[in-house]
Amino acid sequence: MMKIKVLVVDDSAFMRKVISDMVLSDPMMEVVATAKNGQDALQKISTYHPDVVTLDIEMPVMDGLSALKEIMNNSPLPVIMLSSLTKKGADETLKALDLGAIDFITKPSSLIKVSTPEVRDELLGKIRAASKVKITQPMKRHTIAERPVTQHLKSTASPKGSTHFKKLIAIGTSTGGPRALQEVVPLFPKDIDAGIVMVQHMPPGFTKSLAERLDGMSQIHVKEAEDGDIIRAGCAYLAPGDSHLKVYKQAGQYVIKLDNGERVSGHKPSVDAMMYSIAELNERNIIGVIMTGMGADGANGLKAVKANKAYVIAQDEASCVVFGMPKSTIKLGVVDKVASLSNITNEIIKAMEV
Repeated sequence: MMKIKVLVVDDSAFMRKVISDMVLSDPMMEVVATAKNGQDALQKISTYHPDVVTLDIEMPVMDGLSALKEIMNNSPLPVIMLSSLTKKGADETLKALDLGAIDFITKPSSLIKVSTPEVRDELLGKIRAASKVKITQPMKRHTIAERPVTQHLKSTASPKGSTHFKKLIAIGTSTGGPRALQEVVPLFPKDIDAGIVMVQHMPPGFTKSLAERLDGMSQIHVKEAEDGDIIRAGCAYLAPGDSHLKVYKQAGQYVIKLDNGERVSGHKPSVDAMMYSIAELNERNIIGVIMTGMGADGANGLKAVKANKAYVIAQDEASCVVFGMPKSTIKLGVVDKVASLSNITNEIIKAMEV
């Protein structure tokens, strides 16, 4: 079996060595070359033809975003970004995902944590997943960067939508999810008679930036969920990184509870954790949506939701970056409709009438 060929790009010689060692710890991977900046990376790509590139964002000569644009325009291939745990790092990472990067990992906050088993396993898992993604041409999508949040004069206060609405829409996604969400959420009409809860696998900080970006391009209000939020019509609540989003009912209203407990299905936030809590409501007015992502998080939770006659939509394989989560849900026989990414919002609106 052919080894996965990896190009490691980072301006730090120390980080190049650490990442290379992690990659080489997997017998099915090899580091074909390393590069110290984006310009160097472009030359190495044409020479070594890697299967996957790990690409730092902040570098001299040519930064990661500039290099990524060149890669996606001229020789598209799977790229995993290395991001810093800062607001700027989160914003730039979301831009990178919008430009076509498959996924990202965060650089550990200290040198002690830099090569822990958790970091290594995350990196290797994402390289394996990325190596299976076939990118034949640059993905043309609406770019959130074109519509800055500052141009939208939305109030940051709680939206004034009704707390009593027709449907509760629950969306789960992972790898490829930020771009997928921007193809779905902005198409919801502002007067949609539904509350929306969402889980995207992301670290703390990144979910806030994603919520702000989605809010900036949407007709509905999008925010990072807070403990005790009352769900309102025309508002979407995104689970914060490192907290499960759960829904319960109090005085006839849907309320969000953030849970800092153990990982569920290997994740926190977990789609399963959200779906299990919704299943416990024992209500039939639920629309469950599962989109691109590796693994199976959300499948069992949607099975529980489906037992209450919920309507379940899964993204189709052709439009997924990684088909794992929708595929796992489809295999359980609980999906009512398989739809392309461009048609998911239409299918949700249709399901509103059921």
